[in-house]
Amino acid sequence: MIEYHVSEDEARAVSEGYYEDIFSILGLHEVAAGSWEVRAFLPKAEKVEIIDPETQACLAVADNIAGSDVFCGRVERTQGFAYLLAVTWGGERQIIDDPYRYGSSINEQDLYLYGEGTHERAYQFLGAHIVKAGEVEGVRFAVWAPNAKRVSVVGDFNFWDGRRHVMRKHIPGGIWEIFIPGLKPGALYKYELLNRDGHLLPHKADPFGFAAQHPPEQASVVVEQDNYTWQDAGWQDQAWKRTKRDQPIAIYEVHAGSWKRVPEEGNRYLTYRELAHDLIPYVKDMGFTHIQLMPVSEFPFDGSWGYQPVGLYAPTSRFGKPEDFKYFVDQCHQAGIAVLIDWVPGHFPTDEFGLGRFDGTPLYEHADARQGFHPDWNTYIYNYGRREVASFLLANALFWLDKFHIDGLRVDAVASMLYLDYSRNDGEWLANKYGGRENLEAIDFLRLVNQRVYRNYPNAMMVAEESTAWPGVSQPVDYGGLGFGFKWNMGWMNDSLQFMSKDPIHRQYHHHDMTFSLYYAFSENFILPLSHDEVVHGKGSILARMPGDCWQQFANLRAYYAFMYCHPGKKLLFMGNEIAQGYEWDHNNSLSWHQLDMAEHRGVQQLIKNLNHLYTEKSALYELDAEGRGFEWIEADDRHNSIFAFVRKDSQGKMMLVVSNFTPVVREGYRVGVNAPGFYEEILNTDSDVFAGTNVGNKGGVPSEAQPWQHREHSVVITLPALATVIFEYKAP
Repeated sequence: MIEYHVSEDEARAVSEGYYEDIFSILGLHEVAAGSWEVRAFLPKAEKVEIIDPETQACLAVADNIAGSDVFCGRVERTQGFAYLLAVTWGGERQIIDDPYRYGSSINEQDLYLYGEGTHERAYQFLGAHIVKAGEVEGVRFAVWAPNAKRVSVVGDFNFWDGRRHVMRKHIPGGIWEIFIPGLKPGALYKYELLNRDGHLLPHKADPFGFAAQHPPEQASVVVEQDNYTWQDAGWQDQAWKRTKRDQPIAIYEVHAGSWKRVPEEGNRYLTYRELAHDLIPYVKDMGFTHIQLMPVSEFPFDGSWGYQPVGLYAPTSRFGKPEDFKYFVDQCHQAGIAVLIDWVPGHFPTDEFGLGRFDGTPLYEHADARQGFHPDWNTYIYNYGRREVASFLLANALFWLDKFHIDGLRVDAVASMLYLDYSRNDGEWLANKYGGRENLEAIDFLRLVNQRVYRNYPNAMMVAEESTAWPGVSQPVDYGGLGFGFKWNMGWMNDSLQFMSKDPIHRQYHHHDMTFSLYYAFSENFILPLSHDEVVHGKGSILARMPGDCWQQFANLRAYYAFMYCHPGKKLLFMGNEIAQGYEWDHNNSLSWHQLDMAEHRGVQQLIKNLNHLYTEKSALYELDAEGRGFEWIEADDRHNSIFAFVRKDSQGKMMLVVSNFTPVVREGYRVGVNAPGFYEEILNTDSDVFAGTNVGNKGGVPSEAQPWQHREHSVVITLPALATVIFEYKAP
């Protein structure tokens, strides 16, 4: 019997899955000059031969180390060599490769940058990658778990047995790695971890998993990363036209699971490819410039709408494979439509297969619940001050732009990240090092992400959903800002909806709600959002908030939409708003498309279509959105009639006169001061019968008169329909 250089205790520890430094035991090891041992863990093997890969000749027969499933064979060679294993199980001989004969393929630079918190492409080495080791193709797995005693890849290829593919640990960074030869795309896998005390943890999905099973199944899936041929090169050259603040941006916010369903097939979702063929032509026809998808990162619970993701690197499998999502984005670009996605770096769910207590310790989250647990959503909060966590999130932001050609990210719940006392009472939060309530680590992280995104993708859009008065959200980092490109104007949304919900007779007492936004409208690069948040949790639909009888509700809504499209700021409408859906949004069902059988709903849809095309064609309505010189009040104080009049201008002096009447009374002979003599062509009237209105208007437009009014030398006399907004374009004489 050969005396091998591995003890029975070591072999038993390997068999029981408790040996930490597995590569020091298994694989090929030189034990003396010219003498090599091959050691392999092969449960239930009856015979093990070490064979030559080319000739299949037997180099040695391995012996079983007593009391274990470890086999060891001695081969005399002057130098290291390649080998395969011929294993007999149940009387059948099978030739297999040994993952422990392969060295590490992770370079020191990747480990360094990840630990530094600045790795922009961490997804290129972490996760499951189909690679070649020499001429052998397989999958390299890598995961960060610094406090684990042992990490293994388990899957349908190894009977979910955590003893079979124990990983190599890179010290001190805590990255674990293994190459499994011969493994193919489609393999299901998770990670099995022992905590520092040697206790087995629940199986974990891969934090860098690039695909996942359809929920409620939880495994990660091995997939090809670069198996799609993009056809959007022309779009990439023109993308800036859809991302800059002097360009028209009209966003259609979509929940992919409920825009349309297929009721005759069990009310199933549309796939990514079906959405490409159905949603994109609709958005194009309606005149929207962008589609913003609610979170597409894999998430376990439908009712979270994607805002509690567990797989930040995996497009949800609900609608298809990653390449199907790439096809959807590609088709959007070929149709001239930009794609934004909701990105959720503010928190993550507590599902045991997710990131929480990943290696048995608070790894991605803060240890102290006063910093690491979100009471509003019962979720964990990322530890932004931990450098590896910063790398994980930074790389994810860039991943979507790199691998999926996404045009920008709408960052969810930024306010919850910025304030340590967000939704917390006294005693429930920890102050920063200066005694303040600002989350300094989150601020640094957001600035880092925005800087790196714009450095790598200058035409990208970074959009903040930030609901407070935090200064400089959309200002450059170099000027003290957070570095976003745009910010949602939550103040405008709340104030204007509050005004519109009032009975017209009471609106005179809330006039300021419609003018206050102009005090700060140019302090940020704003987007005006009427998002999914305004049609959930008992709020009803936007239409349902409008007061009055059926006619007045629709008239109010049309007047409000036109006011919104003329107000400074880019535009965002959640799906269903454009058809005046009468019901609160239900994520389990399609939009109420049947309501388009009614003229009033078709009228609102036609109005939004006209507004989008008008908005994108008239530079006065978008070019100077973020500059005070692009807006001028004509009448901001007629509270008794609830009338507002203002001018929008572009840099070349083109002007649009906008007048809104938010009372159910027709105002004939209403005089408005104007800046220049000429003809004011009526180019949109929300009371037009095209929109199911009563067709009260100005018969194509009105000439100016040389009568001073409202501190201007000229004026026009117009007819204002009840509950309507009228838009005039100035024509010089």
